[in-house]
Amino acid sequence: MYSYKTSGTCAQQINYDIIDGKIHNVSFVSGCPGNLKAIGILIEGMPVEEVAAKLRGIRCGNRSTSCGDQLAQALEQHINK
Repeated sequence: MYSYKTSGTCAQQINYDIIDGKIHNVSFVSGCPGNLKAIGILIEGMPVEEVAAKLRGIRCGNRSTSCGDQLAQALEQHINK
């Protein structure tokens, strides 16, 4: 399991697995529970690159980032290793 400490969002951390290039078991620590649980369900089993591309750049209100954008940043770090 991977963990990513978020910055600039209500969620404090994102936990997830990557198995054969696909994302699984996404969970957020804190944040908006209904919306964040939905994100995890919707992206379950999707290719990491596709998830990162779809969520990158999404903003939350006046913030320059969002929980989805933070997940994209976490996945991009994994991709670029």
